[in-house]
Amino acid sequence: MIRTFIAVDLPDSFIDTIAEIQQELKGNIKLVDPKQVHITMKFLGDVPEKKIPKIEDALSGINSEPFTARVHGVGAFPKPGYARVIYIGADPAETFTKLYAEVESALTPLGFKREKRQFTPHATLARVKHNPEEARRRLRATIEHLSDIEVGTMDVDTIKLKKSTLTPKGAIYETLKEVHL
Repeated sequence: MIRTFIAVDLPDSFIDTIAEIQQELKGNIKLVDPKQVHITMKFLGDVPEKKIPKIEDALSGINSEPFTARVHGVGAFPKPGYARVIYIGADPAETFTKLYAEVESALTPLGFKREKRQFTPHATLARVKHNPEEARRRLRATIEHLSDIEVGTMDVDTIKLKKSTLTPKGAIYETLKEVHL
């Protein structure tokens, strides 16, 4: 079994800015390695190795045009006051949502269930563990302070099928297939 997901990678030119944003986040949080921050289009979970070529073929059939995206604005799920995931947003949301719908449509025939939650294009910066009240207030204020920060613009011209290997030091990602839009 291979733990997999579909993603849009952020350019290397964003790494320093993402690291700077992460340094402002304080509390009981686990930061994502800035070099591995990406926009997840679909998490597939553990997939039998023999199914990988079928996934690659399905993704190759996606009919989406390249586009320019703006990465900006720190936010949190489910909300800043009770953050579990801290993220940086991505626009245009409509264009990412169309690409997401293409990914969903391509993978549904292979037995992957459609996500029930609404898709929100974002790149996870950190995950929040149990946060006491005072730390939660400070984190909320920081998220609100960073809500209009600009990271930059990027060309979205590929999606990638990624392998995720979990280790005690965090996940290690490897690109299995790159699909050009």
